Amino acid sequence: MNVDRLRFLFSRALRTSLATPLLLAGCQGAPTPPNPDPIDVGEDPIDVSQHSDVECVNSAPAINDLSIEPPPDSIQLRAIYLKTPPLGLPALRVRTSVGQACATATDPQDCQARLDTLEIQQGFPRTSGLYVDGAEDFVAMTRGDEVAAFTNAEAVRALLGRIDTPQEAALLAFAAGYSLCEWTGDRHGKVRAFPDGTFSVIGTQGYACGEGTALTQHVVGITASGELTEQQRTVLEEGSPTCTIGRRPAGLQHARTGDCEDARGRYFADSARLEAASIHAFLRLRDELALHGASTRLQDAALTSAADEVRHTEATVRLALRFGATPVPPAVTDLPLRPLDEVLLDNTVEGCVRETYGALVAHHQALHARDPEIREAMVRIAEDETRHAGLSWDIAHWAAPRLSSEEQARLHEARRHAVAVLRAEVAVPLDAQLTAEAGLPSPEVASALLDSLEQELWA
Repeated sequence: MNVDRLRFLFSRALRTSLATPLLLAGCQGAPTPPNPDPIDVGEDPIDVSQHSDVECVNSAPAINDLSIEPPPDSIQLRAIYLKTPPLGLPALRVRTSVGQACATATDPQDCQARLDTLEIQQGFPRTSGLYVDGAEDFVAMTRGDEVAAFTNAEAVRALLGRIDTPQEAALLAFAAGYSLCEWTGDRHGKVRAFPDGTFSVIGTQGYACGEGTALTQHVVGITASGELTEQQRTVLEEGSPTCTIGRRPAGLQHARTGDCEDARGRYFADSARLEAASIHAFLRLRDELALHGASTRLQDAALTSAADEVRHTEATVRLALRFGATPVPPAVTDLPLRPLDEVLLDNTVEGCVRETYGALVAHHQALHARDPEIREAMVRIAEDETRHAGLSWDIAHWAAPRLSSEEQARLHEARRHAVAVLRAEVAVPLDAQLTAEAGLPSPEVASALLDSLEQELWA
C-alpha cells in the first residue's frame, strides 16, 4: 500500500477523532474494573501433547459429529448481535450448519419463517479472545415442525444428551464460554477422549490488553452426562496498555516488567520490551519472505523495519528510565520458519490490523502528548510505524494472487476477528497520565479511530 495513502487516511481519522472529547489530566489513574474471580496465576504450562485440535469452521467448533436423538433435520451454530452490529456486519449470520432445515416439517415455509425469526435474549458467554466482538452465539435446530434455540450450556447439554464424541465435548465447552477456535497454535482449542467415556477440553478466556486484563488457558473435564469441571487454569499473557505497539513475533514469552509507581514508567518499560521484540519479528519476517519467494524490495523493507525498531527501543528505554522503570528484554523462543499461510495469517492480524492501528495511535501521541520529550519521540516513531504498516499491506497485496478463494476468505475472517478483539481491548480505561502526558487516546477516541480505519481499510 502506498504509504502516502496511509498518511492521508490517518490524517482524516485524527481529524474525525477531534470530535470526541479527549480525557485530560488528573493525578489519579483510571479505576480498574473489579474482578469477582481473581486469577490464580500459574506459571507451569498446560500439557497439550495428548490432546488433538478442536475441529473448527468459521471460527467456531464444527457440528458435523453430533449424535442427537431423535435426529434433527438441521443444526445451525449462529451468531447474532443483540445490539447494533459493527459497521458492515449483518445482525445475524450462520457460522456452520448441518442438515436441511425444515426437511420433514408439515409446512416447510412456516417452519423456515419461524427459524428465520427466532428471538433470543442472550447467547453463550463470550469473554475470550476473538469472540469479544459483541456477538452472541447459540444453536438453532429444526426437527419436524419443531423450531428451537439453545442459548446456554445447560440447554446444549440437554440437546446433546450423552456426550459421546470429542466435538460434542467441544461444543459444550464453547457454550460454557471457553474460546476454542483462536488462530494461533498455542491458543487453539484442544480435546482428548478418555477410555472411561470422559473428555478433557483445553480453551482460553479473557484477553491481554490493558492493565488488569489477562489471557488465561483452562483445562475443563467433561463427563459423559455433560458435567463440566475446571481442572487447571494458567495465565498465558498478562495485559498492558502497550498492547497495540509494534509487530509481536511468534514465540514471544510473557515477562513481568516489575513494579513502577509511575504509569508512564510502566508504559514505556512495556513499550521498550515490545519494540525490542519487533526487531525479532521483522528479522524473522525477512527470512520467511525470502523462503517463499517474495521480492527483494519486500525483504529489504522488513530488514529496514528491524533497524527502525532498534531506534524505537532506544527511545522508549530512555523514557522508561526517566520515569523510574527498568525495561526487561524480551524473551523470544526460536521457532522454525513457517509455511506461507501462517505467515500471511500473522501478517493480517499483527500487521494489517494491529500494527496499522498502532501507527495511527503513534500519530495521535505525536499530536497530543503534553510531555515534549514523549511528543518528540513519537513524531519519529509514528513515521516509521506508518511505513511498517504499509509493508504489511504490501505483503498482503503480493500474496493475494497466490491464494485460493477459501484462503482469502480465511484471511478476511481473521482480519474481521482481529478488529473485533482490538475494539474490545481499546475499551479498557487508561491511567489519566497516559492519556494526558503520553497522548494515548481515551477509549472514546480510540473507538472513533477504529471506526475510521474500519470504514476505509478493513471493511
